[in-house]
Amino acid sequence: MKLKKIHPVLQNNLSQLGFEEPTILQKSTFGRIKSGQDFVLIAPKEEGKTTALIIAALQRAEAPVDDMISTRVLIVVKDKFEVERLMEEFDRIGDKMNIRVYGVHDYTDLDDDKNQMSLGNDILIGTAERLNLMFSGAGFDVNQLKMYIIDDIDQQLRNRHEPRLYRLSESIGKTQRIYFGKDYVEALDMFVDKTMAEDVEWLDFYDEEEED
Repeated sequence: MKLKKIHPVLQNNLSQLGFEEPTILQKSTFGRIKSGQDFVLIAPKEEGKTTALIIAALQRAEAPVDDMISTRVLIVVKDKFEVERLMEEFDRIGDKMNIRVYGVHDYTDLDDDKNQMSLGNDILIGTAERLNLMFSGAGFDVNQLKMYIIDDIDQQLRNRHEPRLYRLSESIGKTQRIYFGKDYVEALDMFVDKTMAEDVEWLDFYDEEEED
């Protein structure tokens, strides 16, 4: 897959897996990811959002330094099944990159999760409820955090996860924020206003399809 200044191992992995050409969505988001810009992405499933999310996280995480234990990328997903699905995809696409990816959800062991945090990871994937429990009990070093991603934000807001998502946002402070969704929901406007930078960009691929 040809994207400007993409990590060479990541590029090779994508090609080996059959991702020869990036989708329009993946091209549109990659430069913004590298620049550190906040953005909201609304697009149908078939546009390749999951792959774009994984490319974003792996590109920003980079290889860990020996003494670095802090998370660089935090990804909030809607449920256990999405944690497990993303873990599998990161394992495939991030092969040989030496990126430490860890997943937590409401059915993992909380003590084990906290221990893993102390050992170190580069990308942490979890549900909003479990991440809030972990951060409130053990604290969270945000000094190395480069990116905060919320996936399926439309569904998470519909499921009334706003209080948990707000608490997480307040806990992590200032970092690049990217929200992925399939549909626009009214609650998203207020959530974006309260949690993102003023120059946030909205990318709506339904509008782009209509223009085409």
